[in-house]
Amino acid sequence: MTKFLSILLLVAFCFSALAIAQTMQPATPNGEPIVTSYSPPPAIYQKSIAYSSAHYFHFFVNTAYGLLMFLIILALRLGPKYRNWAERASKRRFLQGLIFAPLMLLTIALLSLPTDAWDHSLEARFGLSVQSWAAWFSDWVTAQILTLILGTLLIVILYATIRRSARRWWLYFWMACIPILLALFFIQPLVVDPLFYTFTPLQQHNPQLLAQMQDIIHHAGVDIPPPRIFEVNASSKTTSINAYVTGFGASKRAVVYDTTISQLTPPEVLFVFGHEMGHYVLFHIPKEMAIYLTLLLVLIYLGYRLAHWMLAHWGQRWEIRSLEDWASLPLLFFILTALTFLATPAFNAISRHFEHEADRYGVEVIHGIVPNAQQAAARGFERSGELDLADPNPSAFMKFWMFDHPTRPERIHFVANYDPWSKDESPRYVH
Repeated sequence: MTKFLSILLLVAFCFSALAIAQTMQPATPNGEPIVTSYSPPPAIYQKSIAYSSAHYFHFFVNTAYGLLMFLIILALRLGPKYRNWAERASKRRFLQGLIFAPLMLLTIALLSLPTDAWDHSLEARFGLSVQSWAAWFSDWVTAQILTLILGTLLIVILYATIRRSARRWWLYFWMACIPILLALFFIQPLVVDPLFYTFTPLQQHNPQLLAQMQDIIHHAGVDIPPPRIFEVNASSKTTSINAYVTGFGASKRAVVYDTTISQLTPPEVLFVFGHEMGHYVLFHIPKEMAIYLTLLLVLIYLGYRLAHWMLAHWGQRWEIRSLEDWASLPLLFFILTALTFLATPAFNAISRHFEHEADRYGVEVIHGIVPNAQQAAARGFERSGELDLADPNPSAFMKFWMFDHPTRPERIHFVANYDPWSKDESPRYVH
């Protein structure tokens, strides 16, 4: 007990010293402390550690549960049962797919409901979600309906390609997915997003901020007219802050969370917006899509090879006739879930690179428009980290496996010290 009390006193002393050090930091001309590292207040630090630990635990448990769920579906032979129902209802493969696919997707959705609810309870417990259970469940049902429609389409296409080419279906299905994903990316801001949030033209609520954002847009050399810049009522569901640019062509638009506007200062909001502009101007979206699609092709091919191997060993026990049998779907889901989990570090490493470059772009594009751009960015990251309960000191393993953005300390350190202008160097992206 004495040792335990000593440790508590030592921790308390360290926190006190940290608080004193924060009050002694140098200040900017307007009196605000200079931010050079991520040092949230002790209470938020402890809350962030607790939330991050719980979040990591949820991720790995949910993944294990998902894999177990598909094995249970295989063991209970639900796939063969649904297949038999579909085959008795119609001899036409297309109609069979319209019966089998929704049954299987609904089964997966219902079995996944406990973990989905568990995740929402975590967000609500730590104050990151302000959405009621009724509103959450309404969104969950809407998301499942969309999944049912799109999933049924993809499943029908998948098994049509398997029947046409048993050896090359993985390539043809992958090729068929590309135009579908592009179409989804186009219609998402017009059709999907409004099902969950209300979007209002920013010029109706904050014309002054809109004018400043237009300066950023012009500096970036992008054409997004004011009617396509929106504020979204994210505060109805979350306390998180964000902004993004989405769509292309006629669906292109910029969106800012109302929480971002209310919780950050205008210079900090402009940096967040500049960061998101970086993704758009630097073509991160098409680049990431191209890389992810390439990785997806590899995963589908590996899934094709593994599926044949597993069917040779356990197909008869699971009553799956062949890969083109509708009943093989849970097996394919199991394999792709496992492969995607193992590929998570690769996906996240790619994302971290693009996010880092967007941070760089965000500082560059607001330089000369926002006074002391580096500090605006650093303070924005500090404030958003506190609001989002960002992990203040993640382990190397968690960063490797879980982080699709650089860690909060890394981001603040970079933007606070990124200053090519004072070194007579040329900025990388915005001149």
